[in-house]
Amino acid sequence: RPPSPAPLSLPDSRFLLPRGRDPEPPEAGAAAPGVPDMSFRKVVRQSKFRHVFGQPVKNDQCYEDIRVSRVTWDSTFCAVNPKFLAVIVEASGGGAFLVLPLSKTGRIDKAYPTVCGHTGPVLDIDWCPHNDEVIASGSEDCTVMVWQIPENGLTAPLTEPVVVLEGHTKRVGIVTWHPTARNVLLSAGCDNVVLIWNVGTAEELYRLDSLHPDLIYNVSWNRNGSLFCSACKDKSVRIIDPRRGTLVAEREKAHEGARPMRAIFLADGKVFTTGFSRMSERQLALWDPENLEEPMALQELDSSNGALLPFYDPDTNVVYVCGKGDSSIRYFEITDEPPYIHFLNTFTSKEPQRGMGSMPKRGLEVSKCEIARFYKLHERKCEPIVMTVPRKSDLFQDDLYPDTAGPEAALEAEEWVSGQDANPILISLREAYVPSKQRDLKVSRRNVLSDSRPAGAPSSARPGATGSAASIHSTVSSGSLAGAMEAGKLEEVMQELRALRALVKEQGERIGRLEEQLGRMENGDA
Repeated sequence: RPPSPAPLSLPDSRFLLPRGRDPEPPEAGAAAPGVPDMSFRKVVRQSKFRHVFGQPVKNDQCYEDIRVSRVTWDSTFCAVNPKFLAVIVEASGGGAFLVLPLSKTGRIDKAYPTVCGHTGPVLDIDWCPHNDEVIASGSEDCTVMVWQIPENGLTAPLTEPVVVLEGHTKRVGIVTWHPTARNVLLSAGCDNVVLIWNVGTAEELYRLDSLHPDLIYNVSWNRNGSLFCSACKDKSVRIIDPRRGTLVAEREKAHEGARPMRAIFLADGKVFTTGFSRMSERQLALWDPENLEEPMALQELDSSNGALLPFYDPDTNVVYVCGKGDSSIRYFEITDEPPYIHFLNTFTSKEPQRGMGSMPKRGLEVSKCEIARFYKLHERKCEPIVMTVPRKSDLFQDDLYPDTAGPEAALEAEEWVSGQDANPILISLREAYVPSKQRDLKVSRRNVLSDSRPAGAPSSARPGATGSAASIHSTVSSGSLAGAMEAGKLEEVMQELRALRALVKEQGERIGRLEEQLGRMENGDA
């Protein structure tokens, strides 16, 4: 019995067309049948910060032989501004921190003077945003001290602060200046109390002692300093109005893990937090203060155990996240479109970081497209790391450098206390732009060309053939002069050559005579 023929597989009716007709192109934006619509899906998100890369500076530009503090506290241990670098260091019999002019790179002498007025280890330091020579420090001795650094740096140990602020009953782990009001300083201690001071009068403005039931991990002011947010050991993130002493919003269990977390305000008023999940995985989250029920975005990073320290750049909306004990810096761009937190890249190195400082925008090298600079603390040194956007143009990059917060205070302390708010006074970084040497060279070339153009251009008056004859004569005379100089040089070279030839001939004859004498001596004739 012959085998039955295989059933014919008929073509899909979608692809059957009357003979002689070509298929019509699909409508714009429509997907082909059975094919998922990929036409509007962005394969790669467009961002000018996608190619930001980090690069450590050369060894001779690092700060060597610094004994970084070993105190167990999750602070950055480092603060930097356009003039000075401050690092909390090991000190016997009290607490101290080092203040170095940025230019003092290389090995730091062990006898270099420190700021050493505290009687207990220093836990946190912060430069005043409105005066590059004023720094505040909080210590285990329960005090906050404010110091005036000499203009050219320390020449002797600094033991006398400008003002001592006493009000905490336990160690002070957090100090942070108000972003827009002059002389307003916030301090938070292990007594779970937040104090706000007028440094100019050394008076306590506000005492917030009932809002935190447990240890405060960090505090961050918002853009205009009307509110601050805090992360606490009870796993809550709180938004607080300090002048009214009220809780504006609270999110319990922002991160469910027991390890330390951090919360910072972004420029648009949203809150960015870092912490740990219940499974001890490190997390990032973005919150809308209007609705703290659910995070706008939540990302899990890894399962390392170092606390994540976020550094935020309000001009570019980039958050840099450094883990204590990690050897990497991850950076993310925050946008208004989902998923809101966009991973950009990771800077990795070999050595783990003990702490980290971030340079304010006005201290960066604008001409090199530098958008951030970090000062990474190793065990015995401080290493600057430069974050750069690669650009081919040498011109000032307006899109990378919008106007940024300047050193001028927008309010006096009394105005802020009376209820006024103000955004930071912005400055343009265009003045800080220094054209590279290459550009200077181009400019000078252009000038040379423009200067030489009139000389070569024909004269409009045209006084007959006299001018041209004179120019021809001058050309000929200059040509003959050059020819004469060349002939003179050639004659000198020929004379030297003849002298060398004579010398070679003379030496050859001498060698011949010596060989002849040597031969006679060997034969016993002489």
